[in-house]
Amino acid sequence: MSKAPAQSLSTLGRSVQLTASVVRYSIVDIVGMRMPVKELVDQMWSLLKVTALPALLMAIPIGAEVSVQVGGIMNQVGANSLAGAASGLGVVGQGAPMAAGLLMSGAAASAIASDLGARAIREEIDAMRVMGVDPVERLVMPRFLAMIAIAPMLCIIIVFAGVFAGLLISANVNNVVPGSFWQSFGAFATPTDLAFSVVKTLLFAAIVVLIASVRGLEAKGGPKGVANAVNASVVLSVFCIFLTNLLVSQLQMMFFPARLA
Repeated sequence: MSKAPAQSLSTLGRSVQLTASVVRYSIVDIVGMRMPVKELVDQMWSLLKVTALPALLMAIPIGAEVSVQVGGIMNQVGANSLAGAASGLGVVGQGAPMAAGLLMSGAAASAIASDLGARAIREEIDAMRVMGVDPVERLVMPRFLAMIAIAPMLCIIIVFAGVFAGLLISANVNNVVPGSFWQSFGAFATPTDLAFSVVKTLLFAAIVVLIASVRGLEAKGGPKGVANAVNASVVLSVFCIFLTNLLVSQLQMMFFPARLA
């Protein structure tokens, strides 16, 4: 029990070191035009395949749930015209980035951790180091940039699908006029909200990749070690995503308080 704080600090230190290495390699390879484009495109496609369709499927119930829950209250107070505002503030502000973050922590983190973990227990990582190839540059950095590239796509997909699902529910269930929906949506959902939503998603993407990479590269003990690495990656990613969302939302409310557009 007494070793837990020291082990936690050691893990945090290795995570910071990995983050610094990924950022350094990203800048050096881009400036030196040594970016492994084929590997980057392959990783983007691999991550997009496991996240795009689930993102769309998650967005529809999120938008519908916001409209159903808020629409019932608005019907009671006679404020149906504000249905669009609920979708704007709920889906764009919180629903889209959180859904994208949880999706990445579930699908993408497990894919990255399992891939790197399998390489680690097969001693491929050690073999790369022996040959003078840094696994951070060769394996982690392309996955990091690929996740950063597709993260805004996931956020935008969820925003559009969620808002249109909310519009369909509001128009067909709560008898809201579509024009009124869009008018209130545009009045309350500002470009700043969308910008913060995308920024949150980018932060979540970086967190997911770094945590999954640390756990995957350090996997030991055969298949059980890979399973433990995947499990730890998902759990830690979800925790860090909720904490990061809270901090960024507080900063947004402090410096960019909600107001009519």
